[in-house]
Amino acid sequence: MRIQVTRSGGFLGAPRASVLETEGRPDAPHIHALAREALGACTRTPTFGVPDGFHYTISVDGRSPVHCAEPQLTDSQSDLIALVLAQGD
Repeated sequence: MRIQVTRSGGFLGAPRASVLETEGRPDAPHIHALAREALGACTRTPTFGVPDGFHYTISVDGRSPVHCAEPQLTDSQSDLIALVLAQGD
């Protein structure tokens, strides 16, 4: 599974993107389950939370992207975003 997260907005407005490839990872089943749960709570249209909050676009395996924003992130969305941004390329 290839998960891409793009973060935009925030105080500086500088976008950041990262991609995490789960193939060969021992924690891949956990990440796949986390992604399914996180994506289920996203929307197909861009979502805007609070001023200076971050907005996220998530795409899995090249499918149509979904969107979510702070402060309405679910725990699974927050965990997935943090994982991809921290460990992805």
